[in-house]
Amino acid sequence: MLNTVKTTLLLGALTALTLLVGRALGGNQGMLLALGVATVMNLGSWWFSDKIVLTMYRARPVTEAEAPRLYRLVADVVARAQLPMPKVYIVPGATPNAFATGRDPEHAAVAVTQGILELLPTDELQGVIAHELAHIKHRDTLIAAIAAVSAGAISMLANWAQWALIMGRDRRRDDGGAGLLAILLAPLVATVIQLAISRSREYAADEYAARLLGDGTPLARALLRLEEGNHRYPGFQEPNTAHLFIVSPLSGRGFFSLFRTHPRTEDRVKRLEAVTAELDKSGQRFVNGLR
Repeated sequence: MLNTVKTTLLLGALTALTLLVGRALGGNQGMLLALGVATVMNLGSWWFSDKIVLTMYRARPVTEAEAPRLYRLVADVVARAQLPMPKVYIVPGATPNAFATGRDPEHAAVAVTQGILELLPTDELQGVIAHELAHIKHRDTLIAAIAAVSAGAISMLANWAQWALIMGRDRRRDDGGAGLLAILLAPLVATVIQLAISRSREYAADEYAARLLGDGTPLARALLRLEEGNHRYPGFQEPNTAHLFIVSPLSGRGFFSLFRTHPRTEDRVKRLEAVTAELDKSGQRFVNGLR
């Protein structure tokens, strides 16, 4: 519930920031322009974000006959979560990772890399799939797309406003420098907000997966193994899509931790351990989620 409230507030902050940049760009007319741009871009992300990202990573759809272990695990977790069966994809490459995409549970896809299939034992792979299906169930895939597009719209509008200032088209306006400050800082603030939304949803998906399977230990082990695997076989270095994956292909420490797309793996593992201890204490833990 707390994560949902936090996400709603952050999305609201992105919307307000979009309008603020629009006002700095052109007063009330600029606000209307900003609202129109954001609306068009969000509609585009609603319909096409899944196709874009799957094409970007050369994801190949697979059938049960082609990938029986993967397909069986997805079908098992789907049944537990009471979700429609998503399309299943495999992404070529040694980098071990996974992501979910799609505008809603009826139009969803789960994609895993060849590397993760080779790296993880079955129980850990099941934990990863449960995490990705949590994103689908909670419609995080749509939230992530809207947040990313909103941040992109803010950056684009701020760029337009900067060019307007350079060309002298905005000299007649005097707002005490507040508009200029908004134009300069908005893209940075939008990025931080977008990444905060991503981190919030990762914690929620981890917990849902642990409770769904009755044990958070396999997912915790998988996260540690995947982080090491991404360092050993780096890939997917595109920052705009880093938030999609179960572990980030990028990293950041100190001040740059503000720009991490995911919480620290150590923090995620600690939370999963706490959920597992709670399940154990209440008698709801199943040591083997496959049963």
